[in-house]
Amino acid sequence: MPLTIILAECGLELIPEEINKHPAIQRNLKRENFSSLLLDNALHHSAMVKLKDVGKRGRPDITHSCLLNALGSPLNKSNNLKLYIHTLNNKIFEINPQIKIARNYNRFKGLMAKLLRENEIRIKELLLISQFNGNLMDLVKSFKKKEIVIFSSRGELIKYHLDLFDKDSTKNYIAIIGGFQKGYFGEEILNLSDRIVSISNYSLDAWIIVNKIVSFYEITNDII
Repeated sequence: MPLTIILAECGLELIPEEINKHPAIQRNLKRENFSSLLLDNALHHSAMVKLKDVGKRGRPDITHSCLLNALGSPLNKSNNLKLYIHTLNNKIFEINPQIKIARNYNRFKGLMAKLLRENEIRIKELLLISQFNGNLMDLVKSFKKKEIVIFSSRGELIKYHLDLFDKDSTKNYIAIIGGFQKGYFGEEILNLSDRIVSISNYSLDAWIIVNKIVSFYEITNDII
C-alpha cells in the first residue's frame, strides 16, 4: 500500500476579513494578483498579532517546502505516496501525484489562493488538486487496515525505520505531520490515534520530518 501523508493544520488561508483594512494588508494587496490574497506572516505580521492561533497561521512556505520534498521523492515517483493538505480552517485537499508544484514561492502562493477560492486546481480534464468533502475523521475512516501515526517532538522516540514501518504490503500507513510553525495539535488530530512518535532528539521543521518519514518508508520497502 502507498504511504499516506496528511499535512495537518497547515497555515494556508485567504486574508481574513477582520484584518483586511490593516495598512500591512493594503500595502501588499493587488486584487489581480492571486498570491497577494494569501495570508503570509512575512508580509502581514503586524496585522496578524491579534488573530486567534496566530502561531499556526500565515505560513504557506511550510506547506510549500513539505510538498516539494514529498512530491520530488522516489516514493512519489514510484506511485507509492498519497498526499493530503488539511488547513487550520478544516479544508482538506488531495494532491495528485502528477502535479508539478511551482518552485517559485510567489507562484505557489498564487496557486494556493486560487485553490482556496475555487476548491480545486484543474488543467483541462486533469484534476491536480481536489477537495475532500468531510473532516479528518471521515478521511481516515475511508482507509482500510490502517495504522495512524502522529509525529511530534513530544512523542515516543523512534530510532530505526523498522520500528516505524514494516513490510506488510496490505497495511495503510497514515502519517500525520503538523504543517504549522508554533503550537501543538488540536484535539481533533490527537483523537485520531494513540500512537504519537518522534524521530529525533531535536524539534524539527515540518519539511525535514516529511523527508525523514519518506526516506524511512523507502528504505523499508526497497524503493530507490
